[in-house]
Amino acid sequence: MGTGQLIFSIKTAQNALPVQSVRVTVTREENGEIVFDRELVTDADGNTQPISLTAPDMALSLDESYRGAAYETYDVVIEADRYLPFTIKNLQIFDQRTALQEVQMIPDDTGSHAAPAQYYNIPPNQQALPCPCYSTAPPESRILVQPIIPTNITVHLGRPTNASAENVTVSFRDYIKNVASSEIYPTWPENALRANIYCQISLALNRVYTEWYPSRGYNFQITNSTQYDQYFVKNRNIFENISRIVDEIFNVFIRKTGREEPFYAEYCDGRQVTNCPGLKQWGTVTLANQGLTPLQILRRYYGNEVYLYESDRIQDIQQSYPGTPLRLGSSGYDVTVIQNQLNRIRRNYPSIPVINPVDGQFGSSTEAAVRAFQKAFNMTQDGIVGKGTWYKISYIYVAVKKLAELGSEGEDIDVPDSPPSSVLREGDTGDGVKVVQYVLKSVAQFYDEIPDLAVDGIFGPGTTTSVKAFQQYFGLPTDGIVGQETWNKLIQVYKEVSPEVPDVNCPCKTYPGTPLRLGSRGTNVSDVQFYLNAIGTVNILIPRLTVDGIFGTGTQEAVMVFQRLFGLTQDGIVGPATWASICEQFCGLPVKPPCPAYPGGTYRQGSTGNAVRNIQSMLNIISLGYPQIPRVTVDGIFGPATTQSVRLFQQNFGLTVDGIVGQATWNSMCRVYNTI
Repeated sequence: MGTGQLIFSIKTAQNALPVQSVRVTVTREENGEIVFDRELVTDADGNTQPISLTAPDMALSLDESYRGAAYETYDVVIEADRYLPFTIKNLQIFDQRTALQEVQMIPDDTGSHAAPAQYYNIPPNQQALPCPCYSTAPPESRILVQPIIPTNITVHLGRPTNASAENVTVSFRDYIKNVASSEIYPTWPENALRANIYCQISLALNRVYTEWYPSRGYNFQITNSTQYDQYFVKNRNIFENISRIVDEIFNVFIRKTGREEPFYAEYCDGRQVTNCPGLKQWGTVTLANQGLTPLQILRRYYGNEVYLYESDRIQDIQQSYPGTPLRLGSSGYDVTVIQNQLNRIRRNYPSIPVINPVDGQFGSSTEAAVRAFQKAFNMTQDGIVGKGTWYKISYIYVAVKKLAELGSEGEDIDVPDSPPSSVLREGDTGDGVKVVQYVLKSVAQFYDEIPDLAVDGIFGPGTTTSVKAFQQYFGLPTDGIVGQETWNKLIQVYKEVSPEVPDVNCPCKTYPGTPLRLGSRGTNVSDVQFYLNAIGTVNILIPRLTVDGIFGTGTQEAVMVFQRLFGLTQDGIVGPATWASICEQFCGLPVKPPCPAYPGGTYRQGSTGNAVRNIQSMLNIISLGYPQIPRVTVDGIFGPATTQSVRLFQQNFGLTVDGIVGQATWNSMCRVYNTI
């Protein structure tokens, strides 16, 4: 017998929030008797420590002639206060591999169990099935304008014509990790795994690119039926090495020379099914053992005209990977992007230390934050932002922002217990529709089966699709109409999940209704200038502004720097999107701590340490109310810029102007600091 590892990662709201103190019980039965029983508890990031579990020897999973299951199965029960319990049967463990069981918990705040039981029985790996089937359907001519890597993909859990089968929407990367973990063995040589995963990515992207199913009237992009598509198993465990590979290559697909579309890469197992026209999965093991690269393996099956194409058209991700890893000593705009995104993520994952200042310099604080992020999401903890870490940070950043924006939208929407005065259906408009959309959108953050939608007060086809998905999942008549029965269920489920939606308690004003641009004047401009100055205490690349209510070239430049840092259109105009982003960053600034006590001694140019860092932090806060005192980098080094800022403070507040911080200057700084 061999040994494998198992780690649980328990999150909610599409990974936007960790679920702490979850109880995880792992058991295995033989002949009706429990032979393994262990309870685990998740940490602050929603993860458990790895445990070792017995599994068949790895050699069996590398033997093409072996027909049994080359892995061991275990059963899992996951429980947490205020969440629905989650049961998984037949979780798969391989020798010398780490299994990752990622679970999205569903809130159950009132304990009413409004949702169906969360029970999943994981079927065998495709290689262990008696006769696997594989799709040989030809590609279609209908296409999108350009190939994209979608943020999410909607999978139909059955044959296309099975209307009763549910749809689930998962991230594209998670979809590929699931398919790879379901169709091939994680013990295979890495080049064999990569060749197979390239095929799985390309086939799925071809379905997306050709709009194969939507063009036929279906509301999904791919099925999990292997007679048509690829083997996807809802809520199954994946494997660490497969996860790492997919994080690295999820946006790389196969093309043929002279063709734009992702190649429809047909494949079969090559053991029980040998007559498919494409790649043979077991054959890739032999070729990898002979030393062939993934591309050489692909060309053995598809010809020398195929090549690997890396796309930077990734939906919902504004900033593409810069091409080279970021590490200790790196600098520039790309470092600033990562620093800002990690600072935002840490509000939901407090184990990630704050990066202050955000200065585009990859120093020790940035490295520590990257390592903490990698630990929270079960990645290699090397403190380096390679391609996998870059895009993982980007995706989690989108998820936490999406949940926060939901809280902002809820400020202006009153959700009543009573149903709308009339039945709502496609074509209706108004506040009642907006309430239904907001409630559905809130629920959709926690249920993969319900597609997201816009809250615009217009009951269009997208709202109808979401209503039908909700009705189907909760066992209601699937008519896409919101009557009393659907409303009552919506409110019941909403009350279970709404405590997880963050409250917005921020002094930032609402958008004034008209864009602010070069030449604008008034209090709204003053507000923007003040907000940008406050944000600049952390993001020191944003130029300091005079708060005068005049939108001049300096304000325009500061707005454009902000827009670049946060992935917005760089036009120097404060419209709704820029205003919302400025407010989000302003409201997320670290809470001002109490003024630190005087530590004794004097501090001057050349001093270093935590006391100097406190002096610099106080000066930056003071500069918000006194623009004549310049901001400084909070680095704990008392250099010429800190000396100049101290001298100007002393000059403004009637102290001896010597650039030295003793007790009198420290106490005066504290008094002013406390008034800001």
